[in-house]
Amino acid sequence: MKRLTITLFILATLLLNMLPACDGLDDHYSTNPTYRLSFSTDTLAFDTIFSTIGSTTRQFMIYNKNNEPLSIESIMLASGEATGFRMNVDGRKGSSFNNVGILANDSMYVFVEVTVDPNGGNQPLLIQDSVLFTVNGIRQSVLLEAYGQDVNLYKGGVTITKDSILTANRPYLIYDSLVIAKGVSLNIEKGATFYMHDKASLIVHGSMNALGTLDEPITFRGDRLDYILNDILPYDRTPGQWGGITFKADSYGNVWDNVIVRNGTSGVYCEPSTPDRPKIKINNSQITNMGSDLFFAINCDVIATNTEFSNAGGSVLTLVGGKYYFAHCTMANYMSLTKREMANETVPLDSKCLYLLNNVTIDGNGPYPITQAYFDNCIIDGSYDAELSTKADSSTDFDYRFNHCVLKAKETSSDHFKEVLFITKTPSYRKVGGKQNKYTYDFRPDSVSTTGVGKADPEITKNYPIDRYGVNRLTSSDGPTIGAYEFVQEETEDSHE
Repeated sequence: MKRLTITLFILATLLLNMLPACDGLDDHYSTNPTYRLSFSTDTLAFDTIFSTIGSTTRQFMIYNKNNEPLSIESIMLASGEATGFRMNVDGRKGSSFNNVGILANDSMYVFVEVTVDPNGGNQPLLIQDSVLFTVNGIRQSVLLEAYGQDVNLYKGGVTITKDSILTANRPYLIYDSLVIAKGVSLNIEKGATFYMHDKASLIVHGSMNALGTLDEPITFRGDRLDYILNDILPYDRTPGQWGGITFKADSYGNVWDNVIVRNGTSGVYCEPSTPDRPKIKINNSQITNMGSDLFFAINCDVIATNTEFSNAGGSVLTLVGGKYYFAHCTMANYMSLTKREMANETVPLDSKCLYLLNNVTIDGNGPYPITQAYFDNCIIDGSYDAELSTKADSSTDFDYRFNHCVLKAKETSSDHFKEVLFITKTPSYRKVGGKQNKYTYDFRPDSVSTTGVGKADPEITKNYPIDRYGVNRLTSSDGPTIGAYEFVQEETEDSHE
């Protein structure tokens, strides 16, 4: 008992001795009026924020680069809570804080979020506020900026049950799924943009007519507008941001023109149908950057022209049975942000650019014969040594041809290949991903010596005289180019001088 009493006395004495030190901390804060705070940025800018949907969290740093501690008399949002900004300072949430100490040569975080109220307009509206700091009577600030965008919000699974038109007045934000019911026709106006949330999907039982233009394409993309890696890798260049688009077995007569689909987990999946009815016609479009298979069709009638199919963790095109025609298309797989799949027990096919599967069964259904698979003036390319694979039952006819194509595959003299340019190295494109290109791809040929320039079948080109970017193939001095893009000399800064 005596030992316990002595111990308590010693602890009490130590605490009493410490109290004056704690009370006297304020005496050690510098009052030098020349001292200033420093910040990691003078403006914290958010990407476009969808109204009523909260932003991701952004941050900046406060630095005291002086050799004495400072007391920040106040930290506050200039507009309070009126603009929708919220902050967390050194672990505390609120719109204002008083007497925040920061040691000499030390720092602290400020985390900021924002939720934007609807503004009733169709265009993004700039929202601004400031974080104000007062030290020794001197005020400093960091500007906060965000653009608020009103959207048509489809949440909880929405089914369109009657013929409808979706206008382009404001973007669409899709949570869960958007379903077009059987027998229903959906028309989408040029310029419409669909922001697809994580795992969101578009499911078509009826028919979908998406008719964009070169200047006003129709776009399906993920809803993240910020960056994974600051100033290098935006979410909009990252695969797996949403689900994908499925055309169900009872969907026919779909038409796409100038449509861009990018950055999903899967791209376009066409369920087993009948090749006696047109499933989908795709023109002047781009389907790109998918985490798994990019375009997968079973026993369908598909026509695609002037279209880019590019970059997938799985195959770029898998065609199982059915009837297919591709003209002036670029099919390339240089995926670098996710590993290209290799065949294993659960993945029967590795991620070749193009698979043609004739008279095979899928999930116990079939077999599905390919009645036609024609490729005219197309590029089939990628990072593998060979990017074409065919699988066929020798007891059935397999009608396929490659005419005036660039093909990364082992050279063959088969009658199925006419005037084909077999390649072993990557053609010279403008950009093929990588950190140095900020993970962008541009599959236009970058020089007149690029394989395929001037080598297209002119008789086929007459049917498709304008390339995906509106360039006239028939007036090219080099002759029509194989693929979706006609060769055009890239302008440089020197060319404008």
